[in-house]
Amino acid sequence: MPCIDMSTQKILAALLAASVCMGVGGCHSVESWDNDMYGNFDALWTALDEHYCFFESKDVDWEETGRRYRAGIDPEWDYHQFFDHCSAMLAELKDGHTNLVSWFDVSYYRKWWSDYPQNFNLRIIQENYLGFDYHSGGGMIYKLLEDRKVGYMRYSSFAAGFGESFVDDMLYSMREADGLVIDVRDNGGGDMTNVEKLVAHFINEPVLAGYISHKTGPGHNDFSEPYPFTYEPAVKHVRWLKPVVVLTNRSTFSAANTFVSVMKYLPHVVIAGATTGGGCGMPFSSEIPCGWSVRFSSCPVYDAEMNLTEHGVEPTKGAEVEMDPEAEARGEDTMLEFAIALLNSAAEDDSESRSVIWEQ
Repeated sequence: MPCIDMSTQKILAALLAASVCMGVGGCHSVESWDNDMYGNFDALWTALDEHYCFFESKDVDWEETGRRYRAGIDPEWDYHQFFDHCSAMLAELKDGHTNLVSWFDVSYYRKWWSDYPQNFNLRIIQENYLGFDYHSGGGMIYKLLEDRKVGYMRYSSFAAGFGESFVDDMLYSMREADGLVIDVRDNGGGDMTNVEKLVAHFINEPVLAGYISHKTGPGHNDFSEPYPFTYEPAVKHVRWLKPVVVLTNRSTFSAANTFVSVMKYLPHVVIAGATTGGGCGMPFSSEIPCGWSVRFSSCPVYDAEMNLTEHGVEPTKGAEVEMDPEAEARGEDTMLEFAIALLNSAAEDDSESRSVIWEQ
């Protein structure tokens, strides 16, 4: 399949058009539901049945799940009990992107990260590596660790916007470093356009970022053929082509998961740490008769090698590392130490491609 140039904004517009077709009436009939427990349950179940995109990859029998939970409804429940029952059904998907939203609560599946080591301690980094002396802005903190000859930047959330000039100044200020650590541990995601903006500073030519499909009908397997999307380099801005280590943990999720999946295929980048938390679907929202809304993934996104990253992105082979609790108690981040050692060893490669470019 040929590579096409499509920005994140164009992808979202295309998916929105497809969603409107699916949800408003051009593609199939829209059912109406009674505003009682059974009507609201059926509306919720059907919204997922027709639009959710990961039933097969998660091996979920949605028909059986619906029958079981519908049979378990007690008409005498209050709205809190009914909400909890519906939330329990959604939790069977084991999906951190699936939320039932009411005026009094929001359901959220937490076991995608809660059953794993945290592998991150911000206080240790701030105190023992940055000395509480660092620069910040746009959801990022950074500092050149002069004694270690490595640059460190942490991006806490892709929901935080940043200016191109800020990134230019940040990267250029660390140009003498052997390499750069990008720490996205505990980054829960956010805006996909920020993924594209940041990656653009680490590429020198257009790159295949991945593939995406959209729903074409109500069936569980009704999807379009995957089509590719590319990211363009940040022209007339700083572009960092020196070695990079991206640090990840299980709480690296959603847009941060996508960032890792794109960076993994860049030749000067190593992904180190633990497998990310996943979350690669583009969102879809629907409302049931009582006014509650539900949000879930409806369009799967794949990496550049057509791997579905919903279940997480693994570290580069040989770069799997976790926090050592004993070292943590001493104030040492073994994952960050691994990244620093890797970058220092890569400094022996003085090839022309390993540079920092600033076009003005």
